Amino acid sequence: MDPASGSLKMTMVVVLLSISCIVSSAQDFDFFYFVQQWPGAYCDTKFGCCYPKTGKPAVDFSIHGLWPNYNDGGYPSHCDNGSPFLPSEISDLRDEMEKQWPSLSCPSSDGTSFWSHEWEKHGTCSESVLNQHQYFQAALNLKTQLNLLHILTKAGIRPDGGSYSLESIKNAIQEATGFAPGIECNVDESRQPQLYQIFVCVNTKGTNFIDCPVLPRGRCSSEVEFPAF
Repeated sequence: MDPASGSLKMTMVVVLLSISCIVSSAQDFDFFYFVQQWPGAYCDTKFGCCYPKTGKPAVDFSIHGLWPNYNDGGYPSHCDNGSPFLPSEISDLRDEMEKQWPSLSCPSSDGTSFWSHEWEKHGTCSESVLNQHQYFQAALNLKTQLNLLHILTKAGIRPDGGSYSLESIKNAIQEATGFAPGIECNVDESRQPQLYQIFVCVNTKGTNFIDCPVLPRGRCSSEVEFPAF
């Protein structure tokens, strides 16, 4: 083989592999789950909770995460170990994140460990679309767009410790947004199912709600408690 010809073929292989990697990284997930959790349900379990160092959060749903997912129900995770969470990247968002994305785990914290976990497990899998600052900003923007507590209370579904039909909760959110949500329940200390997390689907840019290609299994019964907080 002519050395020049062999060199050309090798160059073409490298170029094709590079193109393949670019295409792959641009298509590494199909949609986001935007997940909000009800703090009353988080705290009302046998494990309990701890309020953040800033004090008890507002009586409102809070952000759990913005999670890349595949249409088949699977999801990527921990996609880039070389991209750690850097608090300096979101310094201008911190005040809003403490309000909208607080940690309720014990011991009490300032939220940094929670946000670090969310970025390193989930956020790094969307880096082809959103850098670290854009990722957290996108979640905050979505929270502003989707005021779940207002939607539910307007439909007569209030965090008063009463039981509500799962269907009524789903219908209220779908009527307000145009999209069917996923509902996840946990159980209180008496093993009663309670409204815990609400999933909505978002496009790969992290900007608009979409119909969910697949919904998570929610472990709910037909009637669920909406606990006070």
